[in-house]
Amino acid sequence: MAFNKNSLVPVIVGSSIGTIVEWYDFYIFGSLASVIATKFFPQGNATAAFLITLATYAAGFVIRPFGALFFGRLGDLIGRKYTFMVTLLVMGGSTILIGAIPTYQTIGYLAPVLVLILRLLQGLAIGGEYGGAATFVAEHSPVKDRGFWTGWIQVTAVIAFLISLGVVLFIKSVLSPADWETFGWRLPFLASIFLVAISVYIRKNMAESPLFANAKAKGKTSATPLKDTFGNKANLKLILLAVFGVTLGNGVLNGQFFTFIQTFLLKTVYLDFNEVNSILIIAFLIGMPVYVLSAWLSDKTGRKPLILLSLFTAIVGSRPIYEQIYQTVNLKNKTEDISKITVDKKQDGALITTTTRHFFTDKTVYQEVEKVTLNNGKPASTEVLKSITLNKHDKWVLIGYVAILLGIVALAYGPLAAYLVEMFPLKIRYTSISFPYHIGFGVFGGMCMVISTYLVNKATEAGSKDYYLAGLSYPILMMCISFVIGLLYLKEYKEHQGEPRPSSALLIKIKRIMGVVWIALGLLAVYVGIFKLGISKIISGKQDDMIFGIIVTAIITPLAATGLCLLGKYALQGEYDN
Repeated sequence: MAFNKNSLVPVIVGSSIGTIVEWYDFYIFGSLASVIATKFFPQGNATAAFLITLATYAAGFVIRPFGALFFGRLGDLIGRKYTFMVTLLVMGGSTILIGAIPTYQTIGYLAPVLVLILRLLQGLAIGGEYGGAATFVAEHSPVKDRGFWTGWIQVTAVIAFLISLGVVLFIKSVLSPADWETFGWRLPFLASIFLVAISVYIRKNMAESPLFANAKAKGKTSATPLKDTFGNKANLKLILLAVFGVTLGNGVLNGQFFTFIQTFLLKTVYLDFNEVNSILIIAFLIGMPVYVLSAWLSDKTGRKPLILLSLFTAIVGSRPIYEQIYQTVNLKNKTEDISKITVDKKQDGALITTTTRHFFTDKTVYQEVEKVTLNNGKPASTEVLKSITLNKHDKWVLIGYVAILLGIVALAYGPLAAYLVEMFPLKIRYTSISFPYHIGFGVFGGMCMVISTYLVNKATEAGSKDYYLAGLSYPILMMCISFVIGLLYLKEYKEHQGEPRPSSALLIKIKRIMGVVWIALGLLAVYVGIFKLGISKIISGKQDDMIFGIIVTAIITPLAATGLCLLGKYALQGEYDN
């Protein structure tokens, strides 16, 4: 089949714009998590409210595999184009409605319930979007350049993240703090209506995937995509490999970067909100070309080396980079000019606000705002807000570190779509790509912000010296598992390369022996996840412990244990020998 590169441009633009909108809708919730915590959830314990908000945010990730199954099946039955048109409308409608929900102070517990329902609808929609867009572009692309062309889809997540941050910063800059608190925070959600309208118009005029249309005309599509995906042993073992060798490691790597990094900068090192967003925007603009560059490079060198190099670099480099970020902001490393301290105290009814500003010789400014609410003339509650504004040099140092982290992420994510597309047959490709992608990125990666934030909070309470690095334990553990599995069992699936060379007798023996390790690791996950971590946290009675315990017991442990045991079984049987 002949491919016209000029005709690929509108395909990529049409697919990308819709995907950008869906990712924007998904990210805007995370960008405003700290605001949402105060608007839709009961107050009293700020940390607990924030963690509940993060859990609601994460629920949109957990539901994504179900969206992958539902919309993936539709995509393999009726076509790619119409399926991801539906996902776009569901996502956009949910986002707009979140912006219209009355606050907790107005409708009580109905507010968080409605937010959760709409968040779940968002997750269902995004579950069907990525597989559709990746498959659609890949099936329009020439095989030898598939990495490069699908790389443009991969960069949409970054563009959407940038837009979500940019919209928030712009609206905050044109509104007063009072207007932002009253109604301004709703505008980023409501703005989605314009983006969705543009995307629907563009996607409506796109043609169906030529490969799918040709297969459908010849009667070669699947009538039972779910059965063919999971009931076929040859395909099921590929799905397990795609999850634990590819999307698990890359999912938590993306989760660590796209969600946890913002929380880390805001809640752990106390950088000013606008400062954090400006650092992320500049760093993203610098690192964004690496997505397409690595995708293009994968057409020359293969996908597997880049995916493994990214994971290895992240495993080795994450802690040192986060350490340097923390120490760059750490006020203990700076000299304060005590003569310049300012204190401003104001009272508005029962609220007393005291703003203290500390100035440092390197032009760093630390601000502490204490809000005391009085009841019958006596303090009833106290809230302290901290923020640091860096000097220009230190700000650019942080931009450099964040850009490096993004480059590490992009190294694997750029060629990822092409790699997943090439793993599975055309007739069940939409379903087979979507499910492992959203298990890795949706469940394991989506839980990253909640779990990592919880671990940092617990390490802080315990007085751990390097508490600020505690949140990296979860993603690094998952990346290590994914790296070893990927190194042993992954291969190149590019059609123009022909059959890969058979494994040596020694490598086959190692692959099979490691099957025992994966089964043992799965059983260990059950013991640790349920009995050591899960149940004890659930029965503790503390809100944050209960959230963590439920996530570990009901979500992470069952998936990890079942998947690793099945993978180990297939490895022992020699299913991954070649």
